[in-house]
Amino acid sequence: MAQERLPESFRLAFDEVCRPLADRCLDWRRDFARPARVGLCGAQGSGKSTIASATVRLLQDAGLNAVAISIDDFYLGREARAWLAQQVHRLFQVRGPPGTHDVALACTVMDHVVGPGTTPLPGFDKATDERLPKRDWRWFEGPADVVILEGWCVGARAEPVERLIPNLNPLEREQDAARVWRTQVNRALAEGYQALFNRLDRLVMLEAPSFDVVRGWRAEQEAKLRERTGFGMSEAEVSRFVQHYERITRWILEEMPERADWVMPLDAARMPVVY
Repeated sequence: MAQERLPESFRLAFDEVCRPLADRCLDWRRDFARPARVGLCGAQGSGKSTIASATVRLLQDAGLNAVAISIDDFYLGREARAWLAQQVHRLFQVRGPPGTHDVALACTVMDHVVGPGTTPLPGFDKATDERLPKRDWRWFEGPADVVILEGWCVGARAEPVERLIPNLNPLEREQDAARVWRTQVNRALAEGYQALFNRLDRLVMLEAPSFDVVRGWRAEQEAKLRERTGFGMSEAEVSRFVQHYERITRWILEEMPERADWVMPLDAARMPVVY
């Protein structure tokens, strides 16, 4: 990967995050003497997908067979979420929170990529809000030396139940006053998602300055999408949408830094904070 081809805005992140992360992955792979499965947690808009892809490219340049997988690629389709919305709570219609991923499929993929043979890697089309047809999936030839699983809630733990009682935002107050949705999300995080996250050998965190900054990052993403395609959420719609993620994002920012294997603080411009 030629550094001179990198966007100027990404060069600091490349030098201060991607290179050190690739070095750590190399060390972990050597120390384990087996494939290293690394979780990369970063809030919405933190740049985690770009960082994961660049790190994989560095590992490939170093001669390792590496792959980045996004938890977003395992979202349930609209029909499955509509069933959850009808049977459990209407907020499950919106993809994103724990309970809206096919965790069993994610576990299967994580197990298969470290073995020999070809593994189909699912994809999700956010424009259509549906999983890609299998003919459009990526294919990975194993065994992987390093697997990076990236996502906004990767490695998250369930909240203590007493923390679920107060409403954090208007969405919870108006649509989840009985706490059915947040309780089920928390249960999913404590059960099926831990089966996935327990497969990780190491956890890396891109630490956002605050949830308010995360909200701004998502608004920037949607503004760019509107510029490029003519479609995208308004600022009011973004404000409402990120409330689905607020509880877990705040909890991650509070508790994950104490236990992650490597924490990289980011500033409001998504740049690594280097001391």
